[in-house]
This record gives sequence, C-alpha cells and structure tokens, in this order.
Amino acid sequence: MRPRLLIVDDHEGFRAVARILLEGDGYEVVGEAVDGEAAVAAAVALSPGIVLLDVHLPDLDGFAVSVRLAALPHPPQVVLISSRPITDLRRRVQASPVVGFVAKDELSGAALGALVSGA
Repeated sequence: MRPRLLIVDDHEGFRAVARILLEGDGYEVVGEAVDGEAAVAAAVALSPGIVLLDVHLPDLDGFAVSVRLAALPHPPQVVLISSRPITDLRRRVQASPVVGFVAKDELSGAALGALVSGA
C-alpha cells in the first residue's frame, strides 16, 4: 500500500512539482491545501498518513498547524518544508511535534521516507 500524503503549501507551482515528484516515488497524494486552516480540515477529511507542511503559510505558520494536527485522534506524521535553511529553524523544529524537516530543494521520496520511517 502506498503512503497517503497531504501537501500543504501556498505556492501552486511547488505543490504541482512536489505532487509529480512524490507520486513518481510511490506516494499517493490524497490532497493539497494552501493554508493552515485548510490543512487541518483536509487532514480531518482525508486521513493522510503523512503531511508535507510548509513552515510559512499565509494564516498560521507550520509550527502552529503541526500542533493542531498532533491533537487529532489519529494524527499524521508531519514533515516540515521550507526554502529557508534548517539552521534558521532548528530549535523550533526540535520543539515541535513533527518527524523532521526537508529543505524544498532537497525534497525527494527517499528523503521523506527516511524521516517517516525513522519516526
């Protein structure tokens, strides 16, 4: 069974590229969301196993969304993404209920899989 994935990013172009890349690597992309509120609603409706979550969203930041997702009855594994380097975010990532962080330019099915399998 392919891992079920929700992509959350406010840039349509990134979502499209991530979808193609991750579906090619064996993930089933079950939905997309453009902001934090939509991400939580989509996670409730779609029950993905993994949420690929941008740190910088127009309404809530990814850290706030990850806390809300962790409080769901069946929380998904959350992987944060950003175009900013991890050095800028390391403490916040470590203090959040996520399984890890991937820079957008380093996203691949293998990188995502390494984080969620190691959680």
